[in-house]
Amino acid sequence: MFDVIAIGEVLVELATDRPFAHGVPARLGVSGDALNVAAAAAAAGARTALVAVLPDDEIGDAIAERVRALGVSDVLLVRRPGQQGVYLVHGDPSGERQFAYARGGSVGSTLSPGDLPLDQIAAAGVVVASGISGAISASARAALTTAARHAARFAYDPNLRPRLTTTAAAAGLLDELLPDIWLVTPSHPLETRELLGAATADAAAARLREAGAEIVVVTCGADGVLLRVGADAHRIASIPAPAVVDQTGAGDAFLGTFVARIARGDEVGRAAVRAAAAASLAVSVRGGADRVAALDEVDAHARTAAAWNG
Repeated sequence: MFDVIAIGEVLVELATDRPFAHGVPARLGVSGDALNVAAAAAAAGARTALVAVLPDDEIGDAIAERVRALGVSDVLLVRRPGQQGVYLVHGDPSGERQFAYARGGSVGSTLSPGDLPLDQIAAAGVVVASGISGAISASARAALTTAARHAARFAYDPNLRPRLTTTAAAAGLLDELLPDIWLVTPSHPLETRELLGAATADAAAARLREAGAEIVVVTCGADGVLLRVGADAHRIASIPAPAVVDQTGAGDAFLGTFVARIARGDEVGRAAVRAAAAASLAVSVRGGADRVAALDEVDAHARTAAAWNG
């Protein structure tokens, strides 16, 4: 029985603070949005598991070890022959990022409905996935829609990646999932405009609520977060980061913390402030899952800002 189950692809990460070139030093890590979300949820106190496909070799062993080190259960991981996906990320001094991927035909993209532990998914507090998983292969997309139908509460981050999918395909997947979505977290202005045709965060939130999502969180970068629950809308101010080194994984830290705290009984507004604080801390180091703050540190950071307008 898990509070949170994250579904997706795990990637080997090569992170550098210089543009890609021969001889540039890089840091080897393990990341990917599903793992980042799971790590944040575990750090926030949730019993968390990850559903992903890893290679049945020493690379897969090392990834599984990292999953466990992050406090995430490895019992739902699937192992099979295949090539591990890799991505390179270059973060400049402002924290902006440039990505390059080597993931075509990766073992992670072979995720399919048959890999899903449907009894665990049905029993979980929250099941989390993103549009990245829906874009990496037809079988992974089918796994996503299957999980959404079986989950009691399904949380979805559209996570639009133009290198992986078209806007039309991403919008179509969102529309297909909406009847089963409990929580959705589009970003503004890119995803609200491209996937929803909405000019404002408020318009996007209203449309998603009308489509059936119980909770809508529109992330607005430095302008904070718009939280819509039922007919009530609230603004949550962004919380300044101790330092901005790399924005990779900030949205994942928010989502993982948010669903974890709701699963553990927090009121939605309190969960959102804690999530904003976790996201703020996540950008202070390089890498997607290298800055996973414990809940007491998150709470201390949240107290530095009056983020919740009640």
